Amino acid sequence: MPSPQLSVVVPTYKERGNVAELVRRLDLALSGIAWEVIFVDDNSPDGTAALAKEIAATDSRVRCLRRVGRRGLAGACIEGMSASAAPFVAVIDGDLQHDEKVLPAMLAKLQGGAADLVAGTRYVEGGSAASFSQGRGAISRLATRLTHRLVGTNLSDPMSGFFMLRRDRFDEIAPRLSPVGFKILLDIAATGGGKLRIAEQPYNFGERFDGESKFNAQIGVEFLGLLLAKATGDLVDPRFIFFALVGTIGLVVHLVALRLSLWLLPADLPDLFRTAQFIATFIAMTSNFLLNNELTYKDRRLKGWAMARGFVLFCLIGSVGVLTNIDLASWLYIDHSRWLLAGAAGAIMSALWNYAMSTLFVWRAR
Repeated sequence: MPSPQLSVVVPTYKERGNVAELVRRLDLALSGIAWEVIFVDDNSPDGTAALAKEIAATDSRVRCLRRVGRRGLAGACIEGMSASAAPFVAVIDGDLQHDEKVLPAMLAKLQGGAADLVAGTRYVEGGSAASFSQGRGAISRLATRLTHRLVGTNLSDPMSGFFMLRRDRFDEIAPRLSPVGFKILLDIAATGGGKLRIAEQPYNFGERFDGESKFNAQIGVEFLGLLLAKATGDLVDPRFIFFALVGTIGLVVHLVALRLSLWLLPADLPDLFRTAQFIATFIAMTSNFLLNNELTYKDRRLKGWAMARGFVLFCLIGSVGVLTNIDLASWLYIDHSRWLLAGAAGAIMSALWNYAMSTLFVWRAR
């Protein structure tokens, strides 16, 4: 078998019903082209990886990377493309909504040397997003406008997850890509900047073949985090928007727990408020840790003893963050006598400390 000219990377989670059909369609669409497909599965409970490996046992063009303890479409795409040795790599969804029949046209544009990246688009002549519901279509258009306004990319369909690029160009920018989120095309285009020559390929967005859509509110928040990161030149980590959101929820939890503690504890208890504040702080820290483990760092989710160890470390880091907040705010207030500025600066410093230390030492992420 000749070395593949094209690697098709398919990130999957609970897509077992689509695997065999996608391989069949790729076989028809890529006739005459040396290709391989790399399924990158996030340990799907429905046996997606098992089926892909079963097919791979009889078809050498099929490969499967099963990721255990990691989650997320962007990270899966990065790992799949990094595992390829082909000169060209494509990313296509596992739900069969992307039109695999345009892959040869995308490959021809790259081989002709006119572009480094070919992005599939639903929003130019020849393309269509007719299968979108009215609500989903409105969200997509709004996200596209936000992207053009904040990031400035000239992609007509930056929300598309269907694209192909030269692997050597991917290798150059891979260390700067974020493994968080679902919009890997936007990240690649924004990170590559003006050095990445981009062409577009219209396609018709189809109906899902099997399974359920993964689109939800969490994906929307991850998208906003990616926009914030690219708009600030990667100064802000996409994870930070989740961390800040969880912190806001934690404040609400703290206040509710404080009120309940003051109501339930004996009124004649010595240091009543101090005791209630301690209880509320512990409950809020626990809430923040659990939510961050499920949302902010879902691709590095802690379990078992690692989770217990991480919780203790998270509380220690949070305690230092509180002291940092108080010390900085007190210093600023004494020096300038502006309580709002002092309080805000202390809170921001505490949040940045907690985020940086939690990322590095609790979840050990980039």
